[in-house]
Amino acid sequence: MDYYSGMFSSAPRQVYVVYNCLRAWQSKLRKVKTKNQSHAPGILPVQRSKEQAKRFYDRISRVYDYLPGTFERKYAEMAVKRLSVEEGETVIEIGFGPGRCLKLLAESVGKTGKAYGVDISSGMLEVARRRLAKAKLMDRVELYCGDATSLPYDDNTFDAAFVSFTLELFDTPEIPKLLEEVKRVLKSQGRIGIVSMSKENGKSLLLRLYEWAHRKWPEYVDCRPIYLEQSLRDAGYEIRNREKVKMFGLPGEIVVAVKER
Repeated sequence: MDYYSGMFSSAPRQVYVVYNCLRAWQSKLRKVKTKNQSHAPGILPVQRSKEQAKRFYDRISRVYDYLPGTFERKYAEMAVKRLSVEEGETVIEIGFGPGRCLKLLAESVGKTGKAYGVDISSGMLEVARRRLAKAKLMDRVELYCGDATSLPYDDNTFDAAFVSFTLELFDTPEIPKLLEEVKRVLKSQGRIGIVSMSKENGKSLLLRLYEWAHRKWPEYVDCRPIYLEQSLRDAGYEIRNREKVKMFGLPGEIVVAVKER
């Protein structure tokens, strides 16, 4: 006899209806919790606040291209190509940083399309704005400084979304929240392209060393490996293409998925 059945053992029939509803609700919560946590074990937590992250990226925004930007550029540009953005489309980049990939997206949508960018750092926004203005692309780009888990756009707005080495900066409970928010603003059959560090090869010695550095200096070694493909599946996306990459020996993934409906 469990807690609920003991409490209602001598109650009238109406109370048993409430009891059955409570049991069903309890079972549903258990399933949701299991689903959301099924691939969380082993993923390191994010140990800094979003305000700390904002201040950090504001500080390094002018030199980012010469620091982690150099490490990431090749794979980010590969992911842009896999997304196959076409002229006339409306696209969004989450975490556009200094704007290199956003520039490629703006070039791809052409004069009849539109590229939007969201980033938490005002410093990065200014660097990206200068890059896009120099390329004479600001007439087809709109930038927004804010938290990507709450996007200021209507449902079914974008043909495609792009995320480059940004998803792994969100703490584990926020990853599905962000993916759901992106899905909300994507059109039916809208595409999402993501490149990130991967936890799939968790036994790699180099990966373990990297995770040790993340634990020791989380403010500076801020990205950490995640289960990218499974995170997208859990959020209800249909995987169209997945590619494993090696980034100076560290495992990574490029995944293109589609909003099913």
